[in-house]
Amino acid sequence: MSALKNKRSSSHSKNLPTPPGMFSTLGPSFILLGLALGSGELIMWPYLAANYGLGILWGGLLGITFQFVLNTETMRYTLAWGESVFVGFRKLSILIPLWYIISTFIPWSLPGFSSAASQILSNYLKFPHAETIIAVSLLLFTGIILSAGKFLYNTMEFLQRSIIMIGLPFVIILAAVLTKRTDWIEAAWGLVGRGEGWWFFPPGIAIASFLGAFAYSGAGGNLNLAQSYYIKEKGWGMGKFAGKISSLFSKNAKPVLIEGHTFTDTPANYKKWQSWWRVVNFEHAMVFYLLGFITIVVMAVLAKSLVYGQGVGSGLSFLHAESTAIASRATPIVATFFLLVAALMLFSTQMGILESSSRIISENVLLLFYKRGRKFNLSLGFYMALWAQILLGICIYLSGFREPRFLLTLGAVLNATAMMVSFPLLFWLNKKKLLKNYQPNLIRKLFMLLAFLFFVGFVVVTLQDFRI
Repeated sequence: MSALKNKRSSSHSKNLPTPPGMFSTLGPSFILLGLALGSGELIMWPYLAANYGLGILWGGLLGITFQFVLNTETMRYTLAWGESVFVGFRKLSILIPLWYIISTFIPWSLPGFSSAASQILSNYLKFPHAETIIAVSLLLFTGIILSAGKFLYNTMEFLQRSIIMIGLPFVIILAAVLTKRTDWIEAAWGLVGRGEGWWFFPPGIAIASFLGAFAYSGAGGNLNLAQSYYIKEKGWGMGKFAGKISSLFSKNAKPVLIEGHTFTDTPANYKKWQSWWRVVNFEHAMVFYLLGFITIVVMAVLAKSLVYGQGVGSGLSFLHAESTAIASRATPIVATFFLLVAALMLFSTQMGILESSSRIISENVLLLFYKRGRKFNLSLGFYMALWAQILLGICIYLSGFREPRFLLTLGAVLNATAMMVSFPLLFWLNKKKLLKNYQPNLIRKLFMLLAFLFFVGFVVVTLQDFRI
């Protein structure tokens, strides 16, 4: 009996590979964490903390918990099938790829992250039109980096892991030195929603800004589903038998099957499945969930301690206010390094966003022409989508839409809507395509329902009163 309800012929069935040891698996979730560092962790939650205090941190905890469930349920399907969840969605309906093309291309083409990075770097590079030149150059440079590596996954994992290992220890040490014990007590209360004289939502907070931070408590939007690609190209589960996206100029770039195949439902394979499930949850919990949550709290506490009550204003002015406070409490060199690390995180996030969204857009375009057994050149499709997004981002920026926090918040609201749709679709996919033993348990089903209802509520309220 097949491990999946839509049974394939035995010629397509293989045994599930044996999983590696726990600590040898760390890698795929660094890419997804890199997508989070420059958005919710660096900008959204610190901005709210700087203006309203730490009582809003419950939103960061709940948001990243919902995304952990979404991401691991995405991996559940790919472990069993060896193909992306988008291929699975296409088997359910041809309309689903259309939704993912639109809901990925529009919000993730907004150049919010490169705009934010250029705004920071232009303070140090004083020449005419520096901010515009830097923003455009960063987008072009991202495209060049992603086009050059031999295998796309290897390039992304190396870059994101390196940036995280530089930036995260630095901000943790900075927070340990510059914050007070009372700040951390307030943060602990904030995790259960208690602020200074209020619970859960401070007076005057814009729901759009809170929803933006909530949606970016992790990768955000459809990018969470890109975890499906990363474990497939890492060779986890049935992904061991899948093809990879090669560089634009690599001789390995050739048409491949985008559909995977299943394993037979035997006691031996089921035992391996249980081991794989423990491995992916451990890896994602250690890298994405734990490090992501630590970063949200540390950056929020640092912002609250340094600039709360100073009227830091709009945009990225709170980051510059933090830098000024760091210079007075430590040294100007540390303050400068803080802003450079922030710019580096923003750049890595922009790079990760373009990489993940280009995968999603290109594969879903190909899936409109999907027939079982048909091969596609995934590399060519990926790079066409990548450079189309880069060119659109440059056009949007040059047309005058360049205020970073506005672009990020608008993108976050759009991505919250996309994530709201992904929870029920993923639940439907795993229920329809996996046998009961391989489906999510009751607790996970309840979490997915709760997440869907939360996002529905936030999106409806935001649409009624959109303020940033």
